Amino acid sequence: QVQLVESGGGLVQPGGSLRLSCAASGFTINTYAMSWYRQAPGKERELVAPITSTGGRTNYADSMKGRFTISRENAKNTVYLQMNSLKPEDTAVYYCKATKGSFSYWGQGTQVTVSS
Repeated sequence: QVQLVESGGGLVQPGGSLRLSCAASGFTINTYAMSWYRQAPGKERELVAPITSTGGRTNYADSMKGRFTISRENAKNTVYLQMNSLKPEDTAVYYCKATKGSFSYWGQGTQVTVSS
């Protein structure tokens, strides 16, 4: 059974940090492009950070550049999102996605709330 399970979300104060994890099972991520998306209440889902199958990172959204970093550890079949200097506007459900060609898998999401 193919699964992506996100974890690491929670409540954090503005300026704080969180590291999200996305653990894959039922397939190996080695040949998949991986990415993090987020969806805030009342808004469309947006791309946060992608990473290629070979570890290349490109196209961070402007609002996240310098604060968020995506990484992957293929040996653990896991992708991470390090989030620093968090702002209230970063509050959203964060989703992990695996893509290869026309195939893609989504996780169920993890809630991140940035509030004092």
